Amino acid sequence: MTSSLPPARPLIDRYGRHISYLRISVTDRCDFRCVYCMAEDMTFLPKREVLSFEEIESIAGAFIDRGATRIRLTGGEPLVRRDIMDLVRTLGSRIGQGLDELTLTTNGSQLAKHAAGLAEAGVKRINVSLDTLDEARFAAITRRGRLGDVLAGIAAAQAEGLAIKINMVAMAGVNDDEIEPMMAWAHGRDMGLTLIEGMPLGEVGIDRVDSYLPLRQLHDQLARRYTLEKLDKKTGGPARYVHVAETGGVLGFITPMSHNFCESCNRVRLTATGQLFMCLGQDDQVNLRDALRDGGGPALDAALDQAMLLKPKGHDFVLDRSMTTPAVTRHMSVTGG
Repeated sequence: MTSSLPPARPLIDRYGRHISYLRISVTDRCDFRCVYCMAEDMTFLPKREVLSFEEIESIAGAFIDRGATRIRLTGGEPLVRRDIMDLVRTLGSRIGQGLDELTLTTNGSQLAKHAAGLAEAGVKRINVSLDTLDEARFAAITRRGRLGDVLAGIAAAQAEGLAIKINMVAMAGVNDDEIEPMMAWAHGRDMGLTLIEGMPLGEVGIDRVDSYLPLRQLHDQLARRYTLEKLDKKTGGPARYVHVAETGGVLGFITPMSHNFCESCNRVRLTATGQLFMCLGQDDQVNLRDALRDGGGPALDAALDQAMLLKPKGHDFVLDRSMTTPAVTRHMSVTGG
């Protein structure tokens, strides 16, 4: 069901883009330490700084009232936050009442426990971050292991009728030899696969230049072996999709480094502390937590107007061996993956 009445004051940025997609990081914590996302020894936020569920619901409601039709819950790992299903159920109750879709990105480790509750709350599809099917390699990438828990979670989610897309960060010399086997595995189980270029976010202790794999180049390599038919598929995010004739499945490419997709950006990201980032690759932000706590609904609404003025035209990600620091100092887990 889609919303029938247009918002009185839609969120339109200064470049004419309608902001209809809100990604909410409910926690910066995670039970994995993936090498491209977090440092081994992370310092997490004090719980007192994290938005309460009531505050998240208020902010989400303000976005919905102004035309946001999609919400995605992220982390860290969203399913490690205590009582997370309370928030999922509350937000799910807005589906058909301004909200078209509530989705989730997860590492899958807690999915077996929560799959039924997600489905009952109105979640129809989820993204699962999975970069390898090899147990030893999985342990090295996540610095934790537990591939079996992730696979069990995926099976439980599919049993509940949830559509699943696998997100795989493609890394040269790390997992590039598994891209075709991962595609065959995912498509053989009626799941999509989206490949993601690594992004220079936060100091994580790996050489991102050496591991960077340009997906344009990979697309051309795959096109020599497979029949890739371009799809006009829209899911609210930045991926470009093709249908793979030989497997019968959908393959996506998210290319923040090799192809700037900012001209159609409809997204903003809310951190667990209430900072609204208008771009994953820029540091401009608006403090929605303080606005809500100090001035309630009117101040929150004014802060959203300010955010639309600050949203940049695009990000400036560059991978350069001469750079000694990441393009953006915050880790991916802070802004929401």
